[in-house]
Amino acid sequence: MAIHLYKTSTPSTRNGAEDSQVKSNPRNNLIYGHHHCSKSRNARGIITVGHRGGGHKRLYRKIDFRRNEKDIYGRIVTIEYDPNRNAYICLIHYGDGEKRYILHPRMAIIGDTIVSGTEVPMKMGNALPLSAV
Repeated sequence: MAIHLYKTSTPSTRNGAEDSQVKSNPRNNLIYGHHHCSKSRNARGIITVGHRGGGHKRLYRKIDFRRNEKDIYGRIVTIEYDPNRNAYICLIHYGDGEKRYILHPRMAIIGDTIVSGTEVPMKMGNALPLSAV
Protein backbone atom coordinates (compact mmCIF):
# COMPACT_ATOMS: atom_id res chain seq x y z
CA MET A 1 0.00 0.00 0.00
CA ALA A 2 1.36 3.36 -0.99
CA ILE A 3 0.93 6.18 1.50
CA HIS A 4 1.29 9.76 0.34
CA LEU A 5 2.76 12.22 2.82
CA TYR A 6 1.93 15.89 2.36
CA LYS A 7 4.15 18.90 2.81
CA THR A 8 3.17 20.90 5.89
CA SER A 9 1.75 24.29 4.98
CA THR A 10 -0.54 24.87 7.98
CA PRO A 11 -0.68 23.36 11.48
CA SER A 12 -3.75 21.32 10.51
CA THR A 13 -1.89 19.54 7.69
CA ARG A 14 1.01 18.50 9.87
CA ASN A 15 1.51 14.71 10.05
CA GLY A 16 -1.09 14.20 7.33
CA ALA A 17 -1.10 11.07 5.21
CA GLU A 18 -3.49 9.54 2.69
CA ASP A 19 -3.86 5.99 1.48
CA SER A 20 -3.73 5.92 -2.30
CA GLN A 21 -5.75 2.71 -2.66
CA VAL A 22 -8.97 4.25 -1.36
CA LYS A 23 -11.28 5.38 -4.16
CA SER A 24 -14.37 7.52 -3.75
CA ASN A 25 -16.45 7.00 -6.89
CA PRO A 26 -19.32 4.56 -6.24
CA ARG A 27 -20.93 2.30 -8.85
CA ASN A 28 -24.20 3.77 -10.08
CA ASN A 29 -26.20 0.54 -9.96
CA LEU A 30 -25.06 -0.21 -6.38
CA ILE A 31 -26.19 3.08 -4.84
CA TYR A 32 -29.70 4.33 -4.18
CA GLY A 33 -31.58 7.08 -2.42
CA HIS A 34 -32.06 10.70 -3.20
CA HIS A 35 -31.51 13.93 -1.36
CA HIS A 36 -34.44 14.84 0.88
CA CYS A 37 -34.46 18.48 1.83
CA SER A 38 -36.53 17.87 4.96
CA LYS A 39 -34.02 19.50 7.33
CA SER A 40 -36.64 20.73 9.80
CA ARG A 41 -39.04 21.92 7.13
CA ASN A 42 -42.70 21.11 6.76
CA ALA A 43 -44.60 20.26 3.56
CA ARG A 44 -44.59 23.91 2.47
CA GLY A 45 -40.82 24.23 2.92
CA ILE A 46 -41.07 26.51 5.95
CA ILE A 47 -38.41 26.05 8.66
CA THR A 48 -40.16 24.75 11.78
CA VAL A 49 -37.16 23.88 13.96
CA GLY A 50 -34.17 26.16 14.14
CA HIS A 51 -30.47 25.29 14.06
CA ARG A 52 -30.99 22.22 11.88
CA GLY A 53 -29.95 21.68 8.32
CA GLY A 54 -26.94 21.64 6.06
CA GLY A 55 -24.84 18.56 5.79
CA HIS A 56 -23.56 16.84 2.71
CA LYS A 57 -25.57 14.74 0.29
CA ARG A 58 -25.09 11.05 1.10
CA LEU A 59 -26.20 8.16 -1.08
CA TYR A 60 -26.73 4.69 0.34
CA ARG A 61 -24.57 1.82 -0.88
CA LYS A 62 -26.15 -1.62 -1.23
CA ILE A 63 -24.00 -3.82 1.01
CA ASP A 64 -24.10 -7.60 0.60
CA PHE A 65 -24.36 -8.85 4.17
CA ARG A 66 -25.65 -12.29 3.20
CA ARG A 67 -22.70 -13.24 0.96
CA ASN A 68 -24.89 -15.81 -0.82
CA GLU A 69 -22.63 -16.19 -3.90
CA LYS A 70 -21.62 -19.72 -2.89
CA ASP A 71 -18.29 -21.11 -4.14
CA ILE A 72 -17.77 -18.29 -6.66
CA TYR A 73 -14.47 -16.49 -6.30
CA GLY A 74 -14.44 -12.72 -6.24
CA ARG A 75 -11.65 -10.15 -6.49
CA ILE A 76 -11.40 -6.91 -4.52
CA VAL A 77 -11.32 -4.10 -7.08
CA THR A 78 -11.68 -0.92 -5.03
CA ILE A 79 -11.79 0.15 -1.41
CA GLU A 80 -14.16 3.06 -0.78
CA TYR A 81 -15.32 5.06 2.20
CA ASP A 82 -18.99 4.76 3.09
CA PRO A 83 -20.22 7.96 4.77
CA ASN A 84 -23.43 6.35 6.06
CA ARG A 85 -21.74 3.80 8.30
CA ASN A 86 -18.36 5.46 8.98
CA ALA A 87 -16.52 2.47 7.58
CA TYR A 88 -14.72 1.29 4.46
CA ILE A 89 -16.37 -0.98 1.91
CA CYS A 90 -14.93 -3.08 -0.93
CA LEU A 91 -16.22 -3.50 -4.44
CA ILE A 92 -16.05 -7.18 -5.39
CA HIS A 93 -16.07 -8.49 -8.97
CA TYR A 94 -17.25 -12.11 -8.91
CA GLY A 95 -16.34 -14.70 -11.53
CA ASP A 96 -19.86 -14.78 -12.96
CA GLY A 97 -19.70 -11.04 -13.72
CA GLU A 98 -21.70 -9.78 -10.73
CA LYS A 99 -20.47 -6.80 -8.71
CA ARG A 100 -21.27 -6.26 -5.04
CA TYR A 101 -20.14 -4.21 -2.06
CA ILE A 102 -19.05 -5.87 1.18
CA LEU A 103 -17.66 -4.43 4.39
CA HIS A 104 -13.89 -4.12 4.13
CA PRO A 105 -12.19 -7.09 5.81
CA ARG A 106 -9.27 -6.19 8.04
CA MET A 107 -5.90 -6.21 6.21
CA ALA A 108 -7.47 -6.97 2.81
CA ILE A 109 -5.91 -5.13 -0.11
CA ILE A 110 -6.87 -4.55 -3.72
CA GLY A 111 -6.40 -7.71 -5.78
CA ASP A 112 -7.15 -10.20 -2.98
CA THR A 113 -9.48 -13.08 -3.77
CA ILE A 114 -12.38 -13.95 -1.48
CA VAL A 115 -15.03 -16.68 -1.55
CA SER A 116 -17.99 -17.75 0.55
CA GLY A 117 -19.26 -21.28 1.09
CA THR A 118 -19.03 -24.31 3.34
CA GLU A 119 -15.76 -25.81 2.09
CA VAL A 120 -13.63 -22.67 1.82
CA PRO A 121 -10.34 -22.06 3.66
CA MET A 122 -10.46 -20.00 6.84
CA LYS A 123 -8.78 -16.73 5.94
CA MET A 124 -9.57 -13.05 6.29
CA GLY A 125 -12.39 -12.04 3.95
CA ASN A 126 -13.86 -15.49 3.34
CA ALA A 127 -17.36 -16.18 4.66
CA LEU A 128 -18.39 -19.49 6.18
CA PRO A 129 -21.87 -20.37 7.49
CA LEU A 130 -22.24 -20.72 11.24
CA SER A 131 -22.96 -24.45 10.95
CA ALA A 132 -19.69 -25.18 9.07
CA VAL A 133 -17.40 -25.07 12.12
